[in-house]
Amino acid sequence: MELEALNVFYGDFHAVHDVSLGFGRNEITALIGPSGCGKSTVLRSLNRMNDLVPSARVAGRVTYHGQDIYARGVDPIAVRTHIGMVFQKPNPFPKSIYDNVAYGPRVTGMKVSDMDQLVEESLRGAALWDEVKDKLKQSAYSLSGGQQQRLCIARTIATRPDVILMDEPCSALDPIATARVEDLMLQLRQEFTIIIVTHNMQQAARVSDRTAFFTAQADETTGDRTGLLVEFDTTSAIFSNPADRRTEDYISGRFG
Repeated sequence: MELEALNVFYGDFHAVHDVSLGFGRNEITALIGPSGCGKSTVLRSLNRMNDLVPSARVAGRVTYHGQDIYARGVDPIAVRTHIGMVFQKPNPFPKSIYDNVAYGPRVTGMKVSDMDQLVEESLRGAALWDEVKDKLKQSAYSLSGGQQQRLCIARTIATRPDVILMDEPCSALDPIATARVEDLMLQLRQEFTIIIVTHNMQQAARVSDRTAFFTAQADETTGDRTGLLVEFDTTSAIFSNPADRRTEDYISGRFG
């Protein structure tokens, strides 16, 4: 995937200004920066989740395998089958564990020869099968928070996407559950491209291959704070030898 001069507006508010970067296949890319810098807005633009906000408007290009996903005639639902999303807080449906995983393939009309096998493969892919294989008909709400988040990951990978977007997926989890999700991300990287927004600098350093640092800059006319991409590089370079002083100040805790 690539972004070319991405600008996002909410009404008259210019939320993100001229962001250009690319995401490599089977890599984990972390988007970091202080609150209000536009990183979650950028993430949501990658599978057209911003379409669900009536005032949102996107300019520039967001390409997936060279295809502009905002071009006329492109179905946003189809986009989201290829580019799935895991949200900040676990959001299982009020259904059984089994039906949560089967939901996506059913509603998208995905051709599935054996739904039981697909559910099992997805739960195994999310490192959850051994914990739930004997209670698939129980409510998803019976699971712990960490298990619910892994169920949401299983639900996402059940539709066989290429890209998985994660918006602070561990912020509501305890350290043990966070470690399980981080280990899972490293496993999933073998099959998927993962793009994660995180406020946890240690998490970005642990799991990502490349890191993009964003900040917010006040507009001289309106005073609104617009999100800007400051630096994008390998994670090792960002954390050991950043090219921009603002990046160094943020990761060292001097601001943000």
